[in-house]
Amino acid sequence: MGSTSSHAYKRSGLPVHNPSSSFWHSEPNEFLLGHRTTPEIPVEADIVIVGSGITGTSAARFLCEDPRAKGKSIVMLEAREACWGATGRNGGHCQVLPVARAPDVTHFEILNYNAVKAYIEEHNVPCEWRSLDGCHAYYSSGLFREEQAKVAALKEEDPELGEIVRVVTDKHDLAEHRVSKAVGCTLTSAAASLWPYKLVAFILEHLIKCGDLNLQTHTPVESLSATKDHAAAATHPHTLHTPRGTIRAREVILATNGYTSHLLPEFANIIVPVRGEMSALLPPPGAPRLPNSYGLAGQPDQPEHWGDYLNQRPYEGVPNPAGHYMYGGGYGAAKHERVGVWDDSIVDKGMAKWLRRRLPMFMDLGGETDGLKELEATHQWTGIMGFSRDNLPWIGRVPGTAVWLAGGYTGHGMPNATLCGKAVVDMLLGVEAGASVADAQEQVVEKMGLPRGYLITEKRLAEAKELPPVAEAVKLGLLGNNAKKT
Repeated sequence: MGSTSSHAYKRSGLPVHNPSSSFWHSEPNEFLLGHRTTPEIPVEADIVIVGSGITGTSAARFLCEDPRAKGKSIVMLEAREACWGATGRNGGHCQVLPVARAPDVTHFEILNYNAVKAYIEEHNVPCEWRSLDGCHAYYSSGLFREEQAKVAALKEEDPELGEIVRVVTDKHDLAEHRVSKAVGCTLTSAAASLWPYKLVAFILEHLIKCGDLNLQTHTPVESLSATKDHAAAATHPHTLHTPRGTIRAREVILATNGYTSHLLPEFANIIVPVRGEMSALLPPPGAPRLPNSYGLAGQPDQPEHWGDYLNQRPYEGVPNPAGHYMYGGGYGAAKHERVGVWDDSIVDKGMAKWLRRRLPMFMDLGGETDGLKELEATHQWTGIMGFSRDNLPWIGRVPGTAVWLAGGYTGHGMPNATLCGKAVVDMLLGVEAGASVADAQEQVVEKMGLPRGYLITEKRLAEAKELPPVAEAVKLGLLGNNAKKT
């Protein structure tokens, strides 16, 4: 198992060849399985994207939609099957968290949520998108008081933004949201559940069939180097090395998230792989569908700042209408190290047991629950997140290189990654057109609303290295969606 207990993290390994079986891959896109648009890797390309999750796929989509990129060759390299990493293994949420980080981040998440929703509606993407309220339930009085204070501060600072979140304390209202055992909850209007793999697969298939993208699956990038041939380097300065040969690129976009340090060793202490766990659970007979998506924080038997997350699939109108509870978390019950780990072939039995047993204890599921101690799991699996040392994504060109990066979402990629993919594309094309990196950064902040704190700069990198290492920060509750304010 790839891991390290030291805070001086090793660079990540490549994605393992035998990952655990995610429910989201139970209905795979047959066109994409084993797909290689050309039998061999092209010798060179204008732009090579590494990674085929929501970030890489969004970058490819926005390149293909941008007139400035017309005629450019775009190649996507994927270590496993398409969308077989974090996006194909996550909780199935796209939810704005209005008080988890700064207001500019919340504004950007709203833009991202609306962009994802609009694309799905415009193209009628069959990915089980369901707009609903995100219910964050708190089972600790202290944690709930902290959340109430954050909501009050947001409403004071930005009343318009504050309208998307409200606090619920009335016991009858809590019961309506199926969290009567909670001290209280917040409800956020910009939230949805979906089948993320199906969204990404839809976009990839469309781009490939339109002739805009060359996808090469089962083609891990083992290393990235400067092109040695002097004549070739003048136009294609990067060389990507794979077991199937090399490809030279004019530009490289890394959409590698938790695996970033494999190709950028200097990010080993900046974006750290962290293994999370998910389950697909069958509801009790007769249980009505849950009205919300959920975050469950402050449960007994694990640190307050570690929360679980939940949504429910449909009971009708889809190929497998079993109403699965898609439930993840269980960090307090982990039997194995999680931080600094990039092996998603392992299912942690402690976390798996937690996930099967907690919902009957802390949710009002309804249906036949008398004596119910444990839900039946059809799938339990793991995935690798990329935890950012300063709790914000890293978007832009890496100083000292000409490589572009978008990643480090700390488990909160779906409400960020689509427009982060667009931002890195806008910066890349702006620099190609003659803008300085600084000017290109300013453009995406001013015109796109990318939070300034997301930008990759030498100053930010230096400041991040002064922060507690990721393993320590996780234990202290300084990272993630329930992070303490420092």
